[in-house]
Amino acid sequence: MENKAHALIAGAFVVVVTALLALLAIWLTRDSVQRNLYEMSTSETVSGLQPQATVRYRGVAVGKVERIGFDNKVKGNVLIRVSIDQAAPMTRSTFATVASQGVTGLGFIQLDDNGESTERLVPNDDDPPRLVLKPGGLDKLLRQSEAIFNQAEQATARINQLLSPRNEAAINTAVTQLAEAAGSINRVAKALEPTAATLPALSKDARAALQAVRTVTDEVGVTAQRLNARGGPLDRLTEGGAALAAGVETFSAATLPKLGEVADETARTMRQLRRTVNAVDDNPQALIFGNGPAVPGPGEAGFSANGD
Repeated sequence: MENKAHALIAGAFVVVVTALLALLAIWLTRDSVQRNLYEMSTSETVSGLQPQATVRYRGVAVGKVERIGFDNKVKGNVLIRVSIDQAAPMTRSTFATVASQGVTGLGFIQLDDNGESTERLVPNDDDPPRLVLKPGGLDKLLRQSEAIFNQAEQATARINQLLSPRNEAAINTAVTQLAEAAGSINRVAKALEPTAATLPALSKDARAALQAVRTVTDEVGVTAQRLNARGGPLDRLTEGGAALAAGVETFSAATLPKLGEVADETARTMRQLRRTVNAVDDNPQALIFGNGPAVPGPGEAGFSANGD
């Protein structure tokens, strides 16, 4: 009897402790925040977004994602249902975007408001109001990638046109003419020196002016030589354009044909796989016994018109 009493006491103790632990878990996990349901429908991809993901209003956590499924009202759209704290300032101009958390790549819903409306969005859990889901930064980048590539191609074509042999020759001619003009000015200045010497009253000022002109012409000549020198700015500009054009040509001549070869090889493999599957469908026993000898045709030994 004593053993039974001890066992009964131990069992009652275990039941009481289990009940207390259950009550503690319920108390710790209780959610007393009142939330309203909202929905978002989008035709964009929502990669990285999972149920129970956080919903933030300008960085402040205000709710979570309840469900992700398909929209019955709009065919092909993804429907996201979220629960948001009643204290969040939800208006008719509030919109949402799908953002990523740092390097983890986990998605969350980011809410914001452009301030166009101050009218409060009336919640209705039976028919939740819908928020506008705008494309995120990654979606915008993917949409603009083609336009960026086209602009880069146009810029390359313009650089090639600017650095064409005809334009390069015109630039060299202009630099040469500038150097010749500087030399002519220098010769005129030297020719005026005797005249300035015969004018005692103005000789000092005239010599200073001629010296200034000579200095300017010398600097113009040096600048022209630097621009036209080997390895100078014109050569570097020409080399940069040629390198950029060569890069584009290499991509067009090497990478694109390889992509085409890979696509052709994939198509040939699929055709061979399709012929193999058709052969197995026509003769399933070939998987066990092999294809067997070919049936003799007309004129060959063993041919039978009855197919025996």
